[in-house]
Amino acid sequence: MRTYDQIFALAAERQGGAEALEAKLTKPMPQAELEAVPDDRWLSAMTRAIFQAGFNWKVVDSMWPGFETAFRGFDVGHCAMMSDERLEELTSDTSIVRHGAKIRAVRENAAFLQELAQEHGQPAGVVIARWPAEDYVGLLAMLKKRGTRLGGTTAQYMLRFMGRDSFILAQDVVARLEAEGVIDGPATSQKAQRAIQAAFNEWAAQSGRSLTEISRTLAMSIG
Repeated sequence: MRTYDQIFALAAERQGGAEALEAKLTKPMPQAELEAVPDDRWLSAMTRAIFQAGFNWKVVDSMWPGFETAFRGFDVGHCAMMSDERLEELTSDTSIVRHGAKIRAVRENAAFLQELAQEHGQPAGVVIARWPAEDYVGLLAMLKKRGTRLGGTTAQYMLRFMGRDSFILAQDVVARLEAEGVIDGPATSQKAQRAIQAAFNEWAAQSGRSLTEISRTLAMSIG
């Protein structure tokens, strides 16, 4: 497995030099700012990522004001208490994407956020924000198990959108991981996830960089 500096050099060569690459390496949101994000924004981000999965992102983006209105700003308490009748009404609401299962996921994820907050005695967003980067795959596993429709890369894109330190196992990142011998097949098994986390932890220790920066570097070393 190459060191982070060696992979950075490969990416820099593809991106027009180290300075050009550095400008493309987005950083996570400062911790204090991330912890201050209210839970309604986390529910909004979860919903947005869920609706964008397998769909045209630009269409969802253009309709997002309608989503915010339909779900009353994604107030967690309100969304967790939505009746079956209200959910059925929303499947006919032309201001949003009318996908019944994804609409129902809003209520289920609101309840999940409430439960997480109650268990930890603090907002659910704080729990997510403080989850150790060294166990990022553990956070993904928790979101997949306890949330609704948050498997695959859906939660990964949601966390990146929110500014949480993260890696996204997109095609180019997986290709670099395969090239480095970190994995030799799909990145979805528990064994592969542990190997990926270990590799990212090693590159982070070598470079002092965030998971977000490392993930971007890996992607740009291929694409």
